[in-house]
Amino acid sequence: MEADVSSLELGTVGGEALSGSLRGELADRGVSVLQVYATADVGLIAYESSAQEGMIIEESIIVEIVRPGTGDLVAEGEVGEVLVTTLNPHYPLIRFATGDLSTFMTGQSPCGRTNRRVLGWMGRADQTAKVRGMFVHPSQVAEIVARHPEIVRGCLVIDNNNNADNMVLRCEVGQIPDGFSDLVSKTIRDVCKLRGEVELLSEGVLPNNGKVIDDCRIYD
Repeated sequence: MEADVSSLELGTVGGEALSGSLRGELADRGVSVLQVYATADVGLIAYESSAQEGMIIEESIIVEIVRPGTGDLVAEGEVGEVLVTTLNPHYPLIRFATGDLSTFMTGQSPCGRTNRRVLGWMGRADQTAKVRGMFVHPSQVAEIVARHPEIVRGCLVIDNNNNADNMVLRCEVGQIPDGFSDLVSKTIRDVCKLRGEVELLSEGVLPNNGKVIDDCRIYD
């Protein structure tokens, strides 16, 4: 296109994450771009200001960050699924699960706005995977973790080494009772109807990326 767009100085974009490289390319052309985070059901959830340090939550809604597959709040700074409550009298939503991952930021924006901020869109929370013909859902992983209070956090890793689907539940644990791995393995079978291994880790080892199911399978 040969349209003259030299008069464009400011743009607002949404629908997907804005990469730093694309923002830089537009800036080189004299266009300052800010992001908004919105969904079809909710409308505007959060927006960038000129400070470009996170996204400020729209004041008319309530945002919570929860562990995917559950309604349980995550710890401060942990990545989880965005839940939104809006008391719009024409279209109220209570703890609406957006399916998006994000995390709260500390402090307030340098621009002076005082409402809380989220880091922005960080991926999708729907991590359902099909293993050996059976669907495995984040809610099932959450149930396994809930049955064992010793587990602080868990992530089910799936690979296809040796041309076979394998599941390993990586667990951050505090104190480890005797035979704990076998107990968790049995719970995996009971909940998922599939066999899975268990890997016990120290607290803080799992990445803070909001993943409850990490599908690492590679297909030729």
